[in-house]
Amino acid sequence: MSKGNSLKITDELYAYVMAHNSPLDAVQRELVETTQTRFPEYAGMQSAEEEGTLLAFLVRLTGARHIVEVGTFTGFSALSMAQAMPADGRLIACDISEEWTAYGREAWEKAGVGDRVELRIGPALDTLRAMPAEPHIDFAYIDADKVNYVPYWEELVPRMSRGGVIATDNVLYGGQVVDPDATGSAAAIKEFNDRVTADERMESVMLPVADGLTLSRKR
Repeated sequence: MSKGNSLKITDELYAYVMAHNSPLDAVQRELVETTQTRFPEYAGMQSAEEEGTLLAFLVRLTGARHIVEVGTFTGFSALSMAQAMPADGRLIACDISEEWTAYGREAWEKAGVGDRVELRIGPALDTLRAMPAEPHIDFAYIDADKVNYVPYWEELVPRMSRGGVIATDNVLYGGQVVDPDATGSAAAIKEFNDRVTADERMESVMLPVADGLTLSRKR
């Protein structure tokens, strides 16, 4: 199978790409830097800067008014999406950590979008299952514990509006998805990727963005 015109992204080329993306605003930049300073051992959990820009682009493109985020960490991706929503939109952010999400709360308020974000602390599956069962979600972003990606997917898909989009992060999992002996989270991601590919309710494209990003649209 040919890999077509795909390029290996060197540090120099990555810097070039970032220099030609819409820049982060002051609040976004401060949050990224604060996360790296306060939580250096966990900073890799933060969505890549280009993903934040892409998520905002997709939210504007789709006109999404009802967004669900599974996995918020310090709130960068939620901030990016909330800023791109209409003023009357609502983003439900699911996470289990009061400590991490406190930084997100502060950033959302600084950016003037705190009223658009509803943070729900607790297991995301419980939060999703408590939502109305009928289709009502315009956009969803999954970036949480990998072993629950399939359950998250199964709760979200029936609740997606027609044409609604699910973006899922870490679908390449550092390249471990091509390891036939993958275990743990890598194996869970492989199972998830196979499930998404086979799901006829959605049309999907996997992109080599950051650690791999799959975009799926409700048919």
